[in-house]
Amino acid sequence: MSAIADLTVASDPHVFLIGRPPIGELLGFFRTMCVDGQSIDLASVTAEWRIANDHVLKLENDEAGLADNPPVIALAESLAPLAASVMSDSVCRRAYQFVPTDVAVIDLNRVGVFQKFINLAYVDELKRRLGPTPSPEAVFRFALPLQPEQPQFHMMQNAQNMYTMVSPSTDFRFLEAQILRPRNVQSFDSTGRPVAILGLAIGYGSNFLNVIYAENRLVMGNGSHRAYALRDLGINQIPCLIQRVTRREELDLVASGDFATTPDRYLKSPRPPMLRDYFDPALRKIVPVYRKNRVVRVQFGIEQTDIPAQ
Repeated sequence: MSAIADLTVASDPHVFLIGRPPIGELLGFFRTMCVDGQSIDLASVTAEWRIANDHVLKLENDEAGLADNPPVIALAESLAPLAASVMSDSVCRRAYQFVPTDVAVIDLNRVGVFQKFINLAYVDELKRRLGPTPSPEAVFRFALPLQPEQPQFHMMQNAQNMYTMVSPSTDFRFLEAQILRPRNVQSFDSTGRPVAILGLAIGYGSNFLNVIYAENRLVMGNGSHRAYALRDLGINQIPCLIQRVTRREELDLVASGDFATTPDRYLKSPRPPMLRDYFDPALRKIVPVYRKNRVVRVQFGIEQTDIPAQ
């Protein structure tokens, strides 16, 4: 056996939704992301996909309209103070400012999804944190945490104008750039007297479980792993943020991924992909996927010249 084959790699089991087009995404994911993906029998995977696709076509006939007009239930009065705290949170106000947004209860069995895979190891960790029989308040804080647990990250300076940050979370990202007033950054000590500070924010997303309500359908926006964990625990009625899209043009402001590029697949299909499909043996395939770290690198340049005064 070769030395390369002897190497042990860190991996996590993922459940992947199969049976829906495009099949090229499925094959590409298996070859590039799965452990020993270059050796996967693609003919066998394609055959599995065809069988699953037959099941999808059957669902489109048997469950046509299942995603239409899903119930949206008012939050229990006892949870109203928690909802008010979320809606008044500065991160929530900034992240969900583009369309009308509120907190309500949805049925996970009626929610569409555009995410194609779930990390089952992470789901197990989420279920461990929540416990097997959480209270309504615990479920609320799990879905809409104001102080979420954040993974450790590492940062180093690579050059005078370059910084690299690494985190085990795929939610780690560049957030935004802002011009800050020096008086608002009290801890900043400079070699001169700054008149402006350019802040480049790196970190994690708002971490609120949210769905997008558009054209009488609900589509998962963020929090698919927590939604999966809750449903796996038998908790289907959950509180979440609901972004209410009033016209198709607003999708450009709130949708992401495949939902943003091909919205008709989720809003017009008689039976779109739904969270419940992850639990359908005919539509799920579990594969080992390489464990990864997210790397964010920031590099900046400075140009200073003189020009004639007027």
